[in-house]
Amino acid sequence: MKFEKDETLFTGRLKSIGFAIKGAIKLITTEHSVMVQSSLAVIMTFAGFYFGINRMEWMMQILVFGLVLGIEGLNTAVEKIADFVHPDYHERIGFIKDIAAGAVFFAALTAITIGCIIYFPYLF
Repeated sequence: MKFEKDETLFTGRLKSIGFAIKGAIKLITTEHSVMVQSSLAVIMTFAGFYFGINRMEWMMQILVFGLVLGIEGLNTAVEKIADFVHPDYHERIGFIKDIAAGAVFFAALTAITIGCIIYFPYLF
């Protein structure tokens, strides 16, 4: 199957958006970690409405949702490529996958910290 590059501005961007939406749907429907993180994003969105968080808190909350889900998507891509290139266990592939997972860990810690900064004053 050969893909021809669409050089036109409008239709090329529409195709790119379509591929991006398709990828996001694949992530949300096939990757358990993304399912969990998406569910947490929905719960935290309801919490934001419940507690009436302010505009800046909404911006920070949305930013960390995107950060975690985006890095989780990249982590998934790295894992899939690594498994494709070397399906059996290999120490170097394991090292690469661990580093990608570590990036998700840092993003998640950031999200948890920001969540605590936002919601602790409302809870205590």
